[in-house]
Amino acid sequence: MLATTNRTEGRYAWRARAAAVFFIVAVLCLPGQRVEAKEQIQLSFLNSHEIRSANTRVFAKWRGALKRYSEERVRERTRKCKATYFKACHYKDWQKFLNKIRRDDKSDQLVAVNRYMNTRRYISDSRNWGVKDYWATPGEFMARSGDCEDFAIAKYLSLKQLGWSDDTLRVAVVRDLSLKVNHAVLIVYFDGRTWLLDNQIRRVVETESVRHYRPVFSINEKYWWRHRV
Repeated sequence: MLATTNRTEGRYAWRARAAAVFFIVAVLCLPGQRVEAKEQIQLSFLNSHEIRSANTRVFAKWRGALKRYSEERVRERTRKCKATYFKACHYKDWQKFLNKIRRDDKSDQLVAVNRYMNTRRYISDSRNWGVKDYWATPGEFMARSGDCEDFAIAKYLSLKQLGWSDDTLRVAVVRDLSLKVNHAVLIVYFDGRTWLLDNQIRRVVETESVRHYRPVFSINEKYWWRHRV
């Protein structure tokens, strides 16, 4: 069942501090990031207004993760994996999970995907990959866990595999006003409302019930949006 309260559960300051590596707001100031002339400011989630742009080229880590994911899907279709005591078949288990919930109601899918991904361990990119900022594919995340944007990307691509359209999904960078750090979440448009899937909140909640996040930008495979309060 989808939740409509603003109660946050399992929020740890160390997770949010590590989430700051995802902070790429500076990209909004890069040359060439002008909004298309035809686009207008629209009311958006988390009490913000948004302006849309189709120029996603500068989001190299996002585009790189999507490219590696496409290659990963082709590779995993033919790869045989047999689980042993020392080796788990994380990608195969993920696909089994998705197939299990494929016929469920969309609201149940949201809850299931959020719960499934949130069982993964949070780990910073510097510790996990030896670099400051790395955007993982779902397969990489299944095998090694990850930080906040990796949770959001895995949820995004899980829902895409379940048939959700790109227009209903966005990975969003937000500012945590309580902890004074940046964070990444998944935004989902469903049933006339906007929902938040967050590795720091156990349940799926409506965005309008959340007061401590201020959106900076959001992105999917077609567009990105600049947000203003």
